[in-house]
Amino acid sequence: MKNFNVSYDTDVGIKKKTNQDSILLKGGAAEKEELLLAVICDGMGGMEKGELASATVVRAFSDWFENDYMNSSMTVSDEMIKKQWQDILEDVNSRLITYGKENQLQLGTTVSAILLKDNGQYVFGHVGDTRIYTLSDTLQQLTEDHTFIAREIKRGNMTPESAKKDNRRNVLLQCIGVNEFFEPQYENGRLAHGTALLLCSDGFRHMLSEDEIYESLNPHKNLDEAQIKEKLREMIEWNKQRMETDNISAIYIKLK
Repeated sequence: MKNFNVSYDTDVGIKKKTNQDSILLKGGAAEKEELLLAVICDGMGGMEKGELASATVVRAFSDWFENDYMNSSMTVSDEMIKKQWQDILEDVNSRLITYGKENQLQLGTTVSAILLKDNGQYVFGHVGDTRIYTLSDTLQQLTEDHTFIAREIKRGNMTPESAKKDNRRNVLLQCIGVNEFFEPQYENGRLAHGTALLLCSDGFRHMLSEDEIYESLNPHKNLDEAQIKEKLREMIEWNKQRMETDNISAIYIKLK
């Protein structure tokens, strides 16, 4: 795209037979303005059903972008977007719960979605422990982890250092497809030109330090899309060498 550098990569990892992560990248133009929708989901559930859960969310956002947003007069800052995204997530959540009950299994997915305009305006929605970061002079996490660990750190019951070694780090408090109640995080903002976004599954970040992530993907290096893809693949391989057992996925977007 003219106003964005975009790269992504995904890997099944060293243990799982199926990649249950799902990625969506959709671009469009409205009145000479470029728009980009990026979604990353990390599915969970046996017998490949995590893949079904994550793909269902991605498909719903794809349909919304093509059929609703691009045919409307909404802007990125329009509050109606959050309402429509909430409707999407509630519908998918209900359908996944029903499917699970009918087939006697449990499946679910996290979701982090961001709609970005070429002037830097964005809106994001998030449930779970996939993450969205900004990269400019520093690496900053935009999303809040809906996990037991994050809650305990926030309450002062655990330090970030002890959390890294806690075997409950994958315990989610919220996701799509498991419980009737969930409370997404929605936020609007604006990126400066030259700023980058990183969307990633938890498998991408568990074995990497924030310094490693920033050093590899520093937007000031002005890497092109092919070079960024090489960096993402290198980081995926680092995770695998360090024995990360989850699927590993990331999307990188730089606003030119």
